[in-house]
Amino acid sequence: MRHDPIVQKVFAIIEPVCTSAGFELVDLRFTNEQGGWILRAYIDRAGEEAEGTIDLDDCERISRELSAVLDVEDPIPQAYSLEVSSPGVDRPLRTADHFRRHIGDEAKIQMAVPVVTDAGAERRNFKGPILAVEGDLVAVQIDGKHEFRLKLADIDSARLVPDWDQVMGQHPKKARN
Repeated sequence: MRHDPIVQKVFAIIEPVCTSAGFELVDLRFTNEQGGWILRAYIDRAGEEAEGTIDLDDCERISRELSAVLDVEDPIPQAYSLEVSSPGVDRPLRTADHFRRHIGDEAKIQMAVPVVTDAGAERRNFKGPILAVEGDLVAVQIDGKHEFRLKLADIDSARLVPDWDQVMGQHPKKARN
């Protein structure tokens, strides 16, 4: 999904470090912000503990390990700051498995390669529930009626759209007997 060669190179270097430490490298972003270049690594628990709670100690430990590897490999030519964090409630979706785990949830997807609609127009942005994952295609429903099948390789970025009522615990509580 990430088409940036630096991100692809860094991903290949640091993913094994995360895996050996018991974490999944969910996503990696390299952006130029006001304070300079930032390399952001989003980690989560791997295996049966997938989508567990990541705390500050986890982020600090992985940050130290990643910094050491990146200092040795030196894949980024310019100065940058490394940030390690949890994926958050609006977690990035990168792999078929990520999308599969969230079938039924709403996602916001931006395509690197535009999709031609039935009307012949090009569309890059999609927002709606994930319906299915079949091979290298992710099916999403848009506007409650249109279904699009998007190629994983053509997706530039995808994130869950949080249900803030659920996140904040604001769903009505059931009466107890």
